[in-house]
Formats: sequence, structure tokens, C-alpha cells
Amino acid sequence: MQHFEEETFVKKEFDKRTWKRIISFMRPLRLYVAVVILCGVLLAVADIAYPLINRYGIDVIIASGDLSALPFFIGVYVVFMIVMGILVYTFIYFAEKVQNHLAHIIRKKAFEKLQELPFSYYDRTPAGWIVARMTSDTRQLSDILSWGLIDITWGGLMMVGLATMMLILNWQLALIALSVMPLLVYLSMFFRKRILRAYRDIRKQNSKITGAFNEGILGAKTTKTLVLEEKNYADFDYLTSRMKKHSVRAALFAGLYFPTILFLASIATALVLYFGGLDVRDEVIQVGLLYVFLSYISQFFEPVMQLANVLAHFQQAQASAERVVSLIDQEVEIDDTAGVKEHYGTILEPKRANFASITGRITFENVSFRYTKGEEVLKEFSLDIAAGETVALVGSTGAGKSTIVNLVCRFYEPSSGRILVDGGDYRERSLSWLHSHLGYVLQTPELFSGTIRENIRYGKLDATEEEIVRAAKMVGAHDFIATFQKGYDTEVQEGGSRLSVGQKQLVSFARALIRDPAILILDEATSSVDTTTEKRLQKAIETIMAGRTAIVIAPRLSTVTAADKILVLEHGEVIEAGTHEELLERRGNYFKLYTNQFADLSA
Repeated sequence: MQHFEEETFVKKEFDKRTWKRIISFMRPLRLYVAVVILCGVLLAVADIAYPLINRYGIDVIIASGDLSALPFFIGVYVVFMIVMGILVYTFIYFAEKVQNHLAHIIRKKAFEKLQELPFSYYDRTPAGWIVARMTSDTRQLSDILSWGLIDITWGGLMMVGLATMMLILNWQLALIALSVMPLLVYLSMFFRKRILRAYRDIRKQNSKITGAFNEGILGAKTTKTLVLEEKNYADFDYLTSRMKKHSVRAALFAGLYFPTILFLASIATALVLYFGGLDVRDEVIQVGLLYVFLSYISQFFEPVMQLANVLAHFQQAQASAERVVSLIDQEVEIDDTAGVKEHYGTILEPKRANFASITGRITFENVSFRYTKGEEVLKEFSLDIAAGETVALVGSTGAGKSTIVNLVCRFYEPSSGRILVDGGDYRERSLSWLHSHLGYVLQTPELFSGTIRENIRYGKLDATEEEIVRAAKMVGAHDFIATFQKGYDTEVQEGGSRLSVGQKQLVSFARALIRDPAILILDEATSSVDTTTEKRLQKAIETIMAGRTAIVIAPRLSTVTAADKILVLEHGEVIEAGTHEELLERRGNYFKLYTNQFADLSA
């Protein structure tokens, strides 16, 4: 089982630019963030003030034995607790809002980019990796950015405020309490690097596991027919074992880090207790002040541990941040120019009123093309398809048939040369304009969860019931749909699992045809159906193709005999062209292909 390697964008060090980009997504939530930060500041001030209130009770009321101030002390204490409760509630409420809204914003931006990315991105990126970024990575980022940044704000203010108050109250004891800070900083840097490395390995392995899950589910039938369960289990066990190894390492460093902080806090407490106790004995300071210092030391190391926890989560989330940013900032290799977008709109916001109609003439002018990695597929390729003409592409695997179709659909663009639609370079008009005039039927039909009616209507979202039924009848799908108890309201389930392959193909054909496309692409569209269904479908195809430009890739040459032009391809070049009869008369490559298939069928 092969797995997609970790992208090169993953950094070895904490990347400020990545986090700056992620934090920029919080701009629409700045009011909520401001409220949370304000509550955090007030809570920090209240936490610093709390020991001072208790000091008043110790030194003024208890030490003096005068209880006349006790009612005032109790009143202040009650008001203080009520204010603290309100602040904590407001803090949590708005922090939750930031978390949920931020997750929505990040997922929306990522999904928008997925709609804009070209076909090539999905060719090289496993679905499991995309799913991991849209789910677990996004959730982790929203958690750390909502609560983590807030905790950092609160913790930072607490540490600065407590240190300042200790220096004001007694600078000698303050220096004793803070004497462990240099060692604390060193150990934090030491553990930070190792925790970051371990958590990055965890995220990398998690993406591989997600990809393996996705691959295993989609290929379950193949796995069983090839008896690959044992191998797949071994591969998956290897991935999860490595995940366990990295997780144990991360837990080890995190487990060592927090006890280290507690140990340093204990040392600081012991030092203050010893030297402060001597000062109390010598009546240099009062008991209340020693209490305040002991409370402040405990409070001081609490945000230190909180910040250490947040930092560990930030380190863990860096890998997620890198992946999500890489997706959102992924360069769109095939995109419209600014001028085209201004006139025609974007993929997500098209200006359909400006879309011109298409007659369907397609011209390749000296087109060369190579995939990102690989040999040149087309070289100086030229072809003219007249409007309304049906062209069939035949040839062996790797001849360039699918590449030509992908270029026509602008899933890819020529490395050099031009492709013209109705006499104009199709890059001078928008992708949405071109795709709105395309009807595409794949070799493997793809249906979505929902009803048969909804799947047909995806081709034209505003289609009426009459248009849906008419399209189904044209491709011969209406008869089998009518046999279902719920008819067009029958749920097809994920991937159309309730329908046979032939039925799914007929539904996908109806979906492509309901939009009345000017250009029809049939990419081995009849190869997955049985002979009876193919004959019924072929008759519908011939009727539907009339008046439309059609490009047909068909493994069975019997289905393309009526094409206006048949192109025989080899290594990206047209080696023969003509009608079915003309090519048979030449007794060349097409003749050999046709007679061999006929002989196989006869046998």
C-alpha cells in the first residue's frame, strides 16, 4: 500500500508566518476576541487582588482581634466573588463563540479553495489527506486559537502582574522567588523542541492513517476479491504502531515537562518560606505578607504550567496549521485572469448574465502538453472539431485520449499552443462559462447521497419535474426508475450503492443531458454497462448528439461507427483520421483494432 509523502512545506521550527496567517482568520471575530481578552485582563487583576484581600483579613482582623471590620470584609468578599463569577461566565461564553465561529471560517475558506483548485490537485492529493485537513486539523486549530490565545493573554498578564506586585511588596523575597526563572526558561526551550518534533510526527502519521482508512473503505470489494485482508491489516498495523510510538514519545516529554515545573515551584516555595519565615520571626514582615508571597508563588507557577500546556498544544497544532495554510494558500494552477473575473465573475460567484452561448467549435493550435512530472503527452498537436460534429478518439492506453478531453474541459491547460472555442482562446473566458456548456459522462458513474431526482437535478439546479422526467426518458432511465416503489424519490445512498452500474450510468447520463450542453464528453461512458443496456443507451446517444459537439472515448469500436470523424491516436499524435468506412478501406491501424475486437466478440 503506497502512501502520499509529507509535503515539503512542513517546517522544522516554530513558524511565526504560518501562525500569523492563521490568526488573520480571526479578524471578523475581533469584537468577540476583545470581550474575551478584556475578561481575561479583569480576571488576572482579580486573581492578583484576591491574596491582598485575604492579607487584610489576616493582618487587620485576625492579628488585631478587632472584629468591627468583619462585616465590611465579608461584604467585599461576596461582591468580589459575584464579579468573578460574572467574568468567568462571560469569558467562557464568548470563548466558545470564538471557537465555533473560527472553525466555521477556516473550513469555509478551505472548502472554497477546494472548489477553485484544478483537477490536477485531486490527481496528486489523496482524499484522506484532504479529509484530515478539513476535519481534525481544522478542529484542532479552532480549539487552540480560541482557548490557547486567550490563556496566553491571561497567563502572560498574571505572570507580569504577580512579579510586579512581589517586587513592590518586598523586592528581596521577590528575587528569591524568581531565582528559578533562568532554569525554567532553559528547560522550556529544551522540551519545546522535542515536543514540537514529536507532535509533528503524530500529525503526519495521522494523515497517513486517514488516507489508509479512506483507501481501504473505497477498495473494500477489491481487497476481498484479491484476498488482501492480511496484507492490508499488516500495513495498517504498521501505520498505527508508528502513531503509537510518536504519541508515547510526545507523552513522555510532556509528562517530564510538567513535573519539572512543579519541582521548580516547590523549590521557590521552600526558599520563600525559609527566608520569609526568618523575616516574620525577626518582625521584618507580617504573617499576612508571607501568605501573599506564598499565594503569589503558587499563582505564578499556575500560569507557567498553563502556558506550558498551551505551548505544547501550539506545538502540536503547528503541523495542522501548516497543512491548513498550505491548502488555503495553495496556488491555483488553472485560474482566470483578473479581467476575465471582472467580466464573468468567479467560480463561486459567476456573472451568468454575461455568459455567451457556445456553438461548439473546438480548435487545437499547435498544442503541447506534459503533466507536472512525466514525459510530453502531446507535441505540436492540431485539431479542428466543427460545431455539431461527433469525434471519436481511439487508441491504446497512454495514446493521449483522456489528455485531449481534459484539455478541452480545461481541467488542464496547454504547456504551449492554444485551444479555441468558437474561434477564441478559451482562457479569455471563464472556467465557469466553459463548464456551464459542458456535459460530461465518466467511465465510472459518480452519484451523490440523495434521491434519483436530486442526482439528475444536479445537472440543472432549477430543472422542473417535467425536464427531469424528459431527460430520464431520453437516456432510457425512466423505465427502471418507475419500477421503484418511491420512483424518483428513491434514495441512491452514498456512491449510488443501491443501483446497478448500468442504472447509475443512465442516471449520470440524464444528469449530463438535462443541462442541454453544447459540448458533450463521453469518456468511455458505455464501457461499464452490459451489452443490452449499451444498445439501449447507444440509440439514445445518437439522438442526443444531433446538433451538439461530441467527443467520444470508447473502448468498444462498435459504439463509434457513426461518428463524423474517428481519430486514431498513438503517443499523442493522430496517425489515422476519417469515418468508419474510410478507415476500414485503408486497412491500417483502425482496421486492425476493429477486426481484432470483432474477432474477440465472435469468439
